[in-house]
Amino acid sequence: MKKKLMIVGLCAAATLLAQGPPPGRGARRGFGPGAPQPGMGRTVTGAPYSGVEVVTTQRVMGNGNTIQRSTQTSVYRDSAGRTRVEQTLPARGSAAGQSTRTVVTIHDPVAHVMHTLDPQARTDRDVTIRGGGRGSGSGARPFQGRGNAGSTSTATGSSTRPADPNTVTENLAMQTINGVQATGTRVTRTIPAGKIGNAQAIQTVHETWYSADLKMPVMVKTSDPRTGTTTRQLTNITRAEPDPALFQVPADYTVTSPRGRAMRGGPGGGQGR
Repeated sequence: MKKKLMIVGLCAAATLLAQGPPPGRGARRGFGPGAPQPGMGRTVTGAPYSGVEVVTTQRVMGNGNTIQRSTQTSVYRDSAGRTRVEQTLPARGSAAGQSTRTVVTIHDPVAHVMHTLDPQARTDRDVTIRGGGRGSGSGARPFQGRGNAGSTSTATGSSTRPADPNTVTENLAMQTINGVQATGTRVTRTIPAGKIGNAQAIQTVHETWYSADLKMPVMVKTSDPRTGTTTRQLTNITRAEPDPALFQVPADYTVTSPRGRAMRGGPGGGQGR
């Protein structure tokens, strides 16, 4: 049972890549480093695409040596909000780099099911998705980065938390990112000297570039002198409708387990870009 839940969790995390998180703070969690499992995402309709998500991490050692890694994931989304994510992972029980296996996740908010396909074994594991609203097709809220303005009051009279003087948000001019127009937000956070035992101030920078046409970020970049730089971007973007067969389970696949326990949400359930 634990093994099954681990597999479902891994594939669920992959599916979110094709969905796109909400703007602002959600963008950090949804598309950038530390992306959570879906179940918190609104289905994005009316914005089909396919592409390759490339994640590159680079860390500079104290002696000047560098460590760089890069991974690629193929992602697809149709007009109805179905998504397909193809990941290549190290094979179970083998040393990293010796052999790999491919895992395909198809998230279908129309049929309320998530398929996890093993192309090597030609098997399919299904999990029923419950309670996902398909959304209006926008799948996104206007981008809102956290700024350094003073606190504001809401219509109910409550006020937001006072701004952090060590956080600065900048709205960046529109640019073309991998062939699509995107607007950017840069959040710079400063950890004052002595805050965590640091002799000098530490500054981290988080950039999110959001495409209104795709209703999702197309690039997220995080720089932190403690951990290095991570860049996650969508490349080889095609805005055409993907082949419908990509969102179907091949007829010769065997279902290795009955439909699992229903999950709330999924990319049909609560967030969007």
